[in-house]
Amino acid sequence: MAQPYRTAYHFQPLKNWMNGPMIYKGIYHLFYQYNPESAKWANIAWGHSTSTDLVNWTIHPPALLPSDPFDFNGCWSGSTTILQDGTPAILYTGCVSQKVNLQNLAVPKDPSDPYLVEWIKSPHNPIMTPNEDEKIWFRDPTTAWLGTDRIWRVIIGNKRENRGTALLYKSEDFIHWTEAERPLH
Repeated sequence: MAQPYRTAYHFQPLKNWMNGPMIYKGIYHLFYQYNPESAKWANIAWGHSTSTDLVNWTIHPPALLPSDPFDFNGCWSGSTTILQDGTPAILYTGCVSQKVNLQNLAVPKDPSDPYLVEWIKSPHNPIMTPNEDEKIWFRDPTTAWLGTDRIWRVIIGNKRENRGTALLYKSEDFIHWTEAERPLH
């Protein structure tokens, strides 16, 4: 309350900024882009906090830290999805360099833990890679949705010919993704 530029009621991490929500086994989860070391845009990880009432929050260790060749310059924005078997999944943009972004998958180490404290990155990462012309602006996967045809879909933000583009990717198993023939927009 003594800090005039911080919220007094809504959740906010101890410092820096945040990203997105999910409910799992009756527990509210907030995942947010987070630099545990600074308010500067570097070392981007996914912070993680939980609540049972949306007022009182428990801060957990980061869910994702940049550590692998497919994300060593940052675990950038993404989304959470509950898979058909009830397992939560995180799709996120891994920053390889200032010129290459990839899409990656993480799942809870122990899905029976309602607090989802530990996450593991898929051995299949990266699960979506851009073509040569799109690798810089290949980011921000939406929450995936399952169609009536039992095919998963997700939209990846992109830029083509200096215009914002929404690329549609499809998957039968949430691991192997193919780009649709045409962007949605």
